[in-house]
Amino acid sequence: MAQAPASVATLRITRLWPVAVLVALIALLGVGLTLNPREVPSALMNKAVPQFDLPAVKGRSQGLASSELRGQVSVVNVFASWCTACRDEHPLWMDLSARSALVVHGLNYKDRPDDAARWLGELGDPYTRTGADVDGRAGIEWGVYGVPETFVVDKRGVIRHKIIGAITPAIVEKRLLPLVRELQAE
Repeated sequence: MAQAPASVATLRITRLWPVAVLVALIALLGVGLTLNPREVPSALMNKAVPQFDLPAVKGRSQGLASSELRGQVSVVNVFASWCTACRDEHPLWMDLSARSALVVHGLNYKDRPDDAARWLGELGDPYTRTGADVDGRAGIEWGVYGVPETFVVDKRGVIRHKIIGAITPAIVEKRLLPLVRELQAE
């Protein structure tokens, strides 16, 4: 007995599923292209800063520990001497420090002690405290993807915002300073 030919509906479904998959992929890629790569979700958002205690960068007197990130709104800037974008944003940190616009701490990430000391000596040191994270452990605890990254920490020691990449004048004026002022008023 001869088999009956495949139904027309089965043939249509067989031919249409690759088109459906292609349309779904295009839709996913389209959504992905609309996302901002500087806004990567952080598992630490609205959670207490991780526990850490870093020694001072060579030539500096004050290291950085989680206990120092309570009592006032502060910003933690993760930087390294080998980071080109860190060099680009550094004048903005110097300006903010000179204006006493906010409390900025530095977390020197995976850097050689002499290089970090030389970099801060040449470009200036805008940081109130600067911790040396030579092995990168503290950076891992903070969820650092790369440098530079900047975290805003509220008075209770809770991470409230994360900026990935170098800050710009627009980021400072439109996001960073307004958020710091808002948190200071709480």
